[in-house]
Amino acid sequence: MKLLIINGPNLNLLGSREPGTYGTRSFEEYLESLRKAYRDIELEYFQSNIEGEIIDAIHKAGKNIHGIILNAGAYTHTSVAIGDAVAAIATPVVEVHISNVFAREEFRQISHISAKCAGSISGFGLKGYRLAVESLLLNS
Repeated sequence: MKLLIINGPNLNLLGSREPGTYGTRSFEEYLESLRKAYRDIELEYFQSNIEGEIIDAIHKAGKNIHGIILNAGAYTHTSVAIGDAVAAIATPVVEVHISNVFAREEFRQISHISAKCAGSISGFGLKGYRLAVESLLLNS
């Protein structure tokens, strides 16, 4: 099985960005632990701060990936285009947010992506990515 994790804007700063909200561990460190825990799964990773690059990654993954774990960051709340890209592919997508977006600012409680995804996970820190892997395994 091949899964792709796509992280959006500012998630390249995990470990140093707002540690009270996002923790002190970099995503690369966490990804290594995921790969060790799921040795039978090929976990690919893509991060971009650019909306169009995220859309291109979704389109490309829709052709040769079994599942996508998507944390679109702030684009979740603004990008109809990323939501449309998710809707345009048959590959299942699980939306992940590190923080509980429903306990934050009102604008963060709106997602242009959730309704097009197989499911949505928020508020469990980096463990949300592991939960997303498990959900894709259960539904494969």
